Amino acid sequence: MNTSDSHVTIFDTTLRDGEQSPGISLDAAEKLEIAEQLARLGVDYIEAGFPVASEGDFDAVRTIARTVRGPAIAGLSRTNLSDVDRCWDALKDAERARIHVFISTSPVHMKHMLKMDEAQVLAETHAGVARAREHTDDVEFSPQDATRTPLDFMIAVLAAAVEAGATTLNIPDTVGYGIPWDFGALIQYIAKNIPGDYILSTHCHDDLGLATANSLAGVQAGARQVEVCVNGLGERAGNASLEEVVMALAIRPDQFPGLSTRVRTEELARTSRLVARLTGYPVQYNKAVVGRNAFQHESGIHQHGVLAERSTYEIIDASTVGQIGRQIVLGKHSGRHAFADTLAKLGIVVHGDALNAAFARFKDLADRKVEITEADLEAIVAEEIGGVEEAGFTLESLEVAGGTVGVPRAHVVLGRKGAKAEATNEGNGMIDAAFQAIRSATGVEAKLRDFNVSSVTGGADALADVVVQLEAGAVRVSGRGVATDVVEAAARAYLNAVNRVLRAQARAEVRKVEIGP
Repeated sequence: MNTSDSHVTIFDTTLRDGEQSPGISLDAAEKLEIAEQLARLGVDYIEAGFPVASEGDFDAVRTIARTVRGPAIAGLSRTNLSDVDRCWDALKDAERARIHVFISTSPVHMKHMLKMDEAQVLAETHAGVARAREHTDDVEFSPQDATRTPLDFMIAVLAAAVEAGATTLNIPDTVGYGIPWDFGALIQYIAKNIPGDYILSTHCHDDLGLATANSLAGVQAGARQVEVCVNGLGERAGNASLEEVVMALAIRPDQFPGLSTRVRTEELARTSRLVARLTGYPVQYNKAVVGRNAFQHESGIHQHGVLAERSTYEIIDASTVGQIGRQIVLGKHSGRHAFADTLAKLGIVVHGDALNAAFARFKDLADRKVEITEADLEAIVAEEIGGVEEAGFTLESLEVAGGTVGVPRAHVVLGRKGAKAEATNEGNGMIDAAFQAIRSATGVEAKLRDFNVSSVTGGADALADVVVQLEAGAVRVSGRGVATDVVEAAARAYLNAVNRVLRAQARAEVRKVEIGP
């Protein structure tokens, strides 16, 4: 095993494992926007998706592979030879490409999912990795559910993968079963018992709240790649959090002597905000490193200490993770050039119809808000991005009435492909009435599963940021909207989610294959 390198590779799987979080359904343009930001952040690998899962996934991986420069682009594949070939078809135009092959190895997975015995799994492993190696010399292999796999059998599978040409061995704690000292010992055991030139990697889930701890234990034991997601997104309780792993390595060199990453930590907060807004998964206030409260102090004793000397109660300088922004301010007199230039300085690149749509929303909001801050701009672009890829319903106008007397009522006018649809409905409140009116105007029946509202910035004219989750049959999606009026923001979020339902149904975006590690 190669442990001489002082570099810890950051393998980001936000666009693959992170997107498997319930309710997240990113368009190709949204995935590309996140991938571009991950490149600015400085991750080494972007796992862009699971190409065989759907045409949408294939197209997104191919677009990212053709467009994004800097990080290597990875795609996930089962060991089936046709799957491996399909994965390579999506990746082949990348500057650097990796095929990530996986197969389940735990007894419960082999019996109930694969219907294979140990000999069959060994054969599949060798064949799948060997086929991937025909396409690229950068091949990763994962024994899914490794932490519940008998040790002798896992060693045999990993040895077969190395023999077939795997250059990275990833050890997935697929169900979050690992405990740090036990997981670290597992990494050490593998390193001692599998000869060859390869990198050991960790992929830890957070079912017991130990994903970051297990990942760091793996690094301490010799792993030189860590698979992570922005904001800790991922299946069930999520994956190891990118920002937590990166900052732990940076802040505790005494525990990880000589080890470092290439991540530009000042981009962490911006990356977190972008992913939160595009996925519809808000960051909890007390989230480590990037949460709203990460650098706030309520206790008088803490406040006194920080005012006297920041390091008394803060181990991270907020500016090193981008928590103190430049606070760029635009207003209603700002033009398109200043708008585009400001976005570019923020690292946000939009062109054509997407820029026009974002600028139109900016001018509309600037008429109602005295100042548009950096955070406001990010929210505006996040709402508009991807909306021009496939024309859906647009909100032309909204009128609501409510109060303590009478039944709340809403009237909406929607536009789509040159035509207009309008409806008037009543509801339990003005927001509910707006939702009912949109449902009538679009004809889309969906259940509201979640509703969240927060403010983008402070002040009386702060933008309301609303996220909703809708469920329509087998499709569950998130939508978001921003506006100075919370009812309008809610209506925009609901309509955004309706458009996602329509796109998902049209593309048949239902995964019909086994989900990866």
